[in-house]
Amino acid sequence: MAVRTLAAVTVVSGLAAAAVSPAHAKAPELLGQFTDWSAYTAVIGRDTVCFALAQPQRRAPEGLNRDPAYFFVKRQGGQPEVSIELGFPVKDAPQTYIAIDQTRFALMTQGGHAWSSDNADGQIVQAMRGGREMTVRTTSARGNVTTDTYSLMGVSAALDRVQRCK
Repeated sequence: MAVRTLAAVTVVSGLAAAAVSPAHAKAPELLGQFTDWSAYTAVIGRDTVCFALAQPQRRAPEGLNRDPAYFFVKRQGGQPEVSIELGFPVKDAPQTYIAIDQTRFALMTQGGHAWSSDNADGQIVQAMRGGREMTVRTTSARGNVTTDTYSLMGVSAALDRVQRCK
């Protein structure tokens, strides 16, 4: 679980700034833009990481002071890994979940990061491929209930591109 969080933080750092450290990480390279989703590759240490990502199209409630949010789907050993940079610290033991159409998936959280349990990643990705819209709902450390809404237009093409990445 901590490895996922570290990978998401490293990738977000690379997206937000040029690179964490030129000796250990390079800025992510865009592999393609697919409607509302992008596919990237990044070198972290000696490893190449490929991932699809999107940012929410709507964030509620409006007007809260938060950092950008990113939803990631990374391939690790042939299996997808789902993680989210929420853009704010979450309340201890919140009810954090992803809703895709009528299906909900619980998430684990730490700080401002969320991820699915290992056995749910494939189910989430399958639901994303067949869905139209996805929401992430949680409670911030300040007690604000938040909902970030992501379009799923282009997610299948972005995930297909990530799967071909070496």
